[in-house]
Amino acid sequence: MDTKELIKKVRKIEIKTRGLSSQVFSGEYHSAFKGRGMAFAEVREYMPGDEIRTIDWNVTARFNTPYVKVFQEERELTMMLLVDISGSSVFGTKNQLKRELIAELCAVLSFSAAQNNDKIGVILFTDQVELFIPPKKGKKHILRIIRELLEFEPQSTKTDLSHVLRHFNNAIKKRSIAFVISDFMGSTGLEEALKIVNKRHDLIALQVNDPFEEELPKLGLINLKDAETGESQWINTSSKKVRTKWKAEAIARNKKLANSFKKSGVDFVKIETNKPYIIPLMNLFKRR
Repeated sequence: MDTKELIKKVRKIEIKTRGLSSQVFSGEYHSAFKGRGMAFAEVREYMPGDEIRTIDWNVTARFNTPYVKVFQEERELTMMLLVDISGSSVFGTKNQLKRELIAELCAVLSFSAAQNNDKIGVILFTDQVELFIPPKKGKKHILRIIRELLEFEPQSTKTDLSHVLRHFNNAIKKRSIAFVISDFMGSTGLEEALKIVNKRHDLIALQVNDPFEEELPKLGLINLKDAETGESQWINTSSKKVRTKWKAEAIARNKKLANSFKKSGVDFVKIETNKPYIIPLMNLFKRR
């Protein structure tokens, strides 16, 4: 991707996702992810309906008029985006590639966090940590994240999510909101790693899928290549038996994955390349 095209794509994502985050997601994000507690802000005169327990008796005695303490949420949080950029992310048969959709999701989450004065950090991973962007604030920082999500070239094509989760847990000691964004294809032995990370951090999983991965269209004899291993095979998509088996395997895979999230106490939502992501994200925030 040349520089001009990259700038155009980044700008397009910025315009779309900043609008969504300010108009739709910012309030839901704030409600879903609370600050670390309440901090004293000021005192003011008592008003009917104020909680009696908040009366500041020292100030009240000094001015001979009831005053109450006002508290504000200690808001500043850190949001970490753990993003799968393995070979399978560069796939898409409908509106866009999974990696392009992931870039949009990360932009929406980042702008929502920024509007709540939270820091945003990123780990791009395959079967290793490919790039670590330390948590920071600011529009320039978010635009850098979007650029990296679109153009970064990983050294590996494979995935090892358990390894990355363990690395993240060891590297980031301070509690954070952590979104792990992946198709979770080929992920095994996740439960233990998810449980460990979720004890320290507020972990949420976004599963990004293309409909082709779950239901084969009738295209005749086609050659499918595994983007992570490089292996290829011919599949007869005209065969109902083949299509039925493909769908059954996808259902079983998703069921097993959902069960792993449930057992480890991790919230998750499934997002598809051929459907709007607004409703799934909103539902995720609302149920927290």
